[in-house]
Amino acid sequence: MEYKDYYKILGVDKNATKEDIKRAYRKLAKKYHPDLHPNDKEAQEKFKEINEAYEVLSDDEKRKQYDTFGNAYNFRHGQHFDPSQFGFDNFGKGFTYTYTTDGAENFSDFFNMFFGGKGFNLGDLFNGRKRGRNPFQATRERPRYESEIYITIEEAYNGVTKRVPLRIGSESKTLSVKVPKGILPGKKIKINGEKAGINGDVYLKVNILEEDNLELKGLDMYKRIDIYPWDAYFGTKIVVDTLAGRIKLSIPEKIQGGKKIRIPNKGYRDMEGKTGDLYIVVNIVNPPSLTVEQEELYKRLKKLTMDS
Repeated sequence: MEYKDYYKILGVDKNATKEDIKRAYRKLAKKYHPDLHPNDKEAQEKFKEINEAYEVLSDDEKRKQYDTFGNAYNFRHGQHFDPSQFGFDNFGKGFTYTYTTDGAENFSDFFNMFFGGKGFNLGDLFNGRKRGRNPFQATRERPRYESEIYITIEEAYNGVTKRVPLRIGSESKTLSVKVPKGILPGKKIKINGEKAGINGDVYLKVNILEEDNLELKGLDMYKRIDIYPWDAYFGTKIVVDTLAGRIKLSIPEKIQGGKKIRIPNKGYRDMEGKTGDLYIVVNIVNPPSLTVEQEELYKRLKKLTMDS
């Protein structure tokens, strides 16, 4: 079996904080998201691998078990090893168990070996390496499958219905999922799998994708707007599109780039009706082109600045 170096997959150090891991995951997940590579199997496999790594490293208990095993035997990325030498004699030899906690059916055999079922005790690997005993225990609980769904901030704000592909064992299913408006990132949507011919329940973790000029922090939203230098200096009035509708905004004179303008109760609205604030972040840019007269004014301004 191939050893998976989850730290290398996410491109982070073994001492990385949760924020480091989350930041690396978001960047890679956005880069390799299946919606951006619909016919690229290599990118889709990379996306699956990234999710598997994040599933382990973002969870304190899973990360502790994974680190303990890796540190004890000093494995390297891609290195092959025999699970039977580490107390996993029955793995892959007809032993069956029901996935109940981690959506392991979507991940590699390496992940399943550790986290595919309940009853795993890491001590079994190091206390005598008991042979002939698999550290996983079968369960009779109702099968539970987990996956993820990716939506934009606007889709989360207004609610959306999306078709989500899901692989259960050797079968591929497509679920029609109604995402309620106001859902927050990290929340899970429970689906009765029987309606889609699945024996068990499906839990979809909601991920809200960040956008170039719009960011969600709690219930507050941050929207970046571009303005020209003269508007920043003299002030101006502009129309801004928000998720709550268009608003007229006064830009105060002599505002600096990076400054924020707070607009109360125009942020994100959650499922309970609570609403955050909208922060307009000012970004000062030059126009893509200038007329001859405008260029002359810029040159005069530059000369005056140098002479002062």
